[in-house]
Amino acid sequence: MTTFERYVFRRLAAVFLVTLTALAGVVWATQALRQLDLVTAKGQTIVQFVGMTMLAMPFLVLAIAPFALLIALIVVLNTLSNDSELIVINASGASRSVLLRPVLCFAAAVSLLCAALSLVLAPAGLAALRDEITQVRVDLVANIVRPGRFIGIEDGLTFHIRNRGGEGQLDGLLMHDERAEDTIFTYEAARGQIVEAAGRTLLVMQDGTIQRRTRANGSISIVRFQSYAFDLSSMVPTGTVSTYKSSERSTLDLLAPDDSDTYAADNQSRLVAELHDRLSQPLYPLAFALIVYLFAGEPKTTRQNRHLSILAALVLAILLRTAGFGVLTLVPGLPAARFALYLVPLAAIAVAAWAIAVSRRPRWMSALAVTGERLVEQVEHLVSRLQRRQHGGAA
Repeated sequence: MTTFERYVFRRLAAVFLVTLTALAGVVWATQALRQLDLVTAKGQTIVQFVGMTMLAMPFLVLAIAPFALLIALIVVLNTLSNDSELIVINASGASRSVLLRPVLCFAAAVSLLCAALSLVLAPAGLAALRDEITQVRVDLVANIVRPGRFIGIEDGLTFHIRNRGGEGQLDGLLMHDERAEDTIFTYEAARGQIVEAAGRTLLVMQDGTIQRRTRANGSISIVRFQSYAFDLSSMVPTGTVSTYKSSERSTLDLLAPDDSDTYAADNQSRLVAELHDRLSQPLYPLAFALIVYLFAGEPKTTRQNRHLSILAALVLAILLRTAGFGVLTLVPGLPAARFALYLVPLAAIAVAAWAIAVSRRPRWMSALAVTGERLVEQVEHLVSRLQRRQHGGAA
């Protein structure tokens, strides 16, 4: 690439990274709030919470990368026009490819990024997040360690702690066991800890009492202890396997699902829709780049209004992506619609490329631009008249 092309490419990359980071941070924050119960209810630390929610970041980046590219193109092309750099390049006799080449190269780089995210990284991250969430939700310690609340672990067994200390220590422990047919047990301890020993899960309580009350006559006996181990092994889930949704499955799994997979058998149409959606994702950055270049890539003087051109490019790009989402919702019920997932962005690419090649914009856009320029002139004339009247009245 020439010096100017590298200059445009670097500016696009800088604005794209800043925009992508900002949008990803906002979207991550909103999505992370949905998993806030991992900290408030499940007893996970902030570090674990952040690590788990970051697993969804590739999927979030995939969703916003085309729009970050759209914003970067609009900002850079508009800045080049305002600084009269496009006019200078055009006056020097350079062809339109001088600006089009870095735009397409950068769009192709973003498309490759989207392809890697869509086909590999995003489903892998979502699958890992599913595993983590499943593990937390079946984790016995996370489910019973909720200070100040009475938690029913299973029928007839209630657990309560006053506070959770460092290194997994449980303070102010109370456990009420009504599972036996003839005796009710109530355990109280100053502190306790859940440990793994000899392949079993034990609740080791210290400095407490065991209250036994017979159901037949209601007699109560109390036994004090310095250390007592309560077996929790029967309450620990074993063999827990995550059920992955279509977006959480690898691309190879979508291409050839396991015959014994009940979810795949019951949701074959969803797997097909997800597969074709992943394959069509990388087409949108190219479509967005051509649309923005078509409307904002031409040099204009300072008297010409670029706002309507930029607004048209923005609206068309949003409508294009919305059409893609709309087609995706049709694929599960109408499998033949999966081809439209490719047709929508490819049609936009073809039309925009043709319009750029023949140096022609849609007639409605030209008419709208003329109307907008006249409207701006009328507004400016009205503002100047009001200012003159204000100055005359003040005099």
